[in-house]
Amino acid sequence: MLEKKFKKIANPALKEFVENFDILNALADYNRMKIVILLFDNLKTGLTVTSITNQMTITQPAVSHHLKILRDAGVVAFRKEGLQSYYYLTLEEPLESIEEKAKTLRAELENKE
Repeated sequence: MLEKKFKKIANPALKEFVENFDILNALADYNRMKIVILLFDNLKTGLTVTSITNQMTITQPAVSHHLKILRDAGVVAFRKEGLQSYYYLTLEEPLESIEEKAKTLRAELENKE
């Protein structure tokens, strides 16, 4: 993946940014962004894969695939209620991570001026 391609980066700030690329990658897809928006509109209850699929123009397996990418990046999580799994946003930690990376890179750029 991208981390392997840039394994020899010498700058610590840039290296840290690249190592945490999963969050940005997860949010860089139209369908995943649409899922995030749907989940944001349902913060209190969450949504099942079926209810997400019904609001999208992609198949249920494709929705499940996108949810897995978002889950692996820490953007969403799910809870089981009986036979149903309800997906919900867990954006706080990923957003804090992105903010921290941006601050580090900004400081690095200011030091170079």
